[in-house]
Amino acid sequence: MLRCVGGATMPHLETFSTEGIAPQRRVDYWNELTGSVMTQLAVDPADWNAFSGRLTLADLGRVTIADVTSDPAAVQHSRQHVARSREPRFLLCLQLEGTCVHRQEGRETRVEYGDFTLFDSTRPYDVHIDERNRSLVFCIPHQELARRLGDTDAVAGVTLRGSGTVSGLTSRFLQNLWQHCLASPDTLLPPRLNDALLDLVASAYSEIQGISPSPATLAARRRQQIREYIETHLFDPDLTPARVAKGVRVSVRYLHQLFEEGEETAARYILRRRLEEASRALADPAQRGRSITDIALNHGFNDVSHFGRVFRERFGLTPGEFRRQSQRTTGG
Repeated sequence: MLRCVGGATMPHLETFSTEGIAPQRRVDYWNELTGSVMTQLAVDPADWNAFSGRLTLADLGRVTIADVTSDPAAVQHSRQHVARSREPRFLLCLQLEGTCVHRQEGRETRVEYGDFTLFDSTRPYDVHIDERNRSLVFCIPHQELARRLGDTDAVAGVTLRGSGTVSGLTSRFLQNLWQHCLASPDTLLPPRLNDALLDLVASAYSEIQGISPSPATLAARRRQQIREYIETHLFDPDLTPARVAKGVRVSVRYLHQLFEEGEETAARYILRRRLEEASRALADPAQRGRSITDIALNHGFNDVSHFGRVFRERFGLTPGEFRRQSQRTTGG
């Protein structure tokens, strides 16, 4: 289940386990569960009588994360499974514990901690798990990565090492994101988190020799660079689209063109991010001694009355009402 607050996502964790399931039903239960969460699969355990598995699920909107732990087994996504699959997906499988072998499109790799493989559900693949295993599976709508990568033939079944430069950064980001979901399941996540995640994965796979980044990927990289610049200078009251364009060395026209592909202008993006950070400060019990004026001025707003007006437009409450409501909720 996904909860949305002001455009931000609040993932709700759900955990499923074979514990409590009759031994003779466990494999069928596991196949049904993984088939509904990820894609159609056939799991053939090394020991049918002692097989166990556990899956924790978080829905981030376009991307779903599954933390999967299971005993040794052979896992197959066959041509029959491909034909029965309703929604084409990419499954990014990130190894956390144990080792296993991934195979797709003639590519075979033994994966270890931090490594990740991109499986294309429109093609057969199989996984051989030879010891107790834990992995994170990021379920991604097929078109979301296809439009960023262009040539999906070149990446199906490709494993990237957690020790690489861009791939290592991607691996750590994905692991940290999941740890955040586990530690703070009721924390609001930024609305653009899905885009940042997808852009990073696309960038990692575009680094493979022989793959030329598609125009969509190049634009995605530039958007990520722009977002990083904005985050770094977010509380500077002089931050404007023109200042951002100069900072990342693009024309103002191209900056606006990049934002036209999204749902808001550059100026609206800056305003929204300032308001989100200001709302966090207002809701923070540790900052209840700070005045609303101080918070506004320290979050890029020169005019307190303007801050109050746009804050109410965004959240439906004045800053003071928002703070009081937050304090009642947290017991502050």
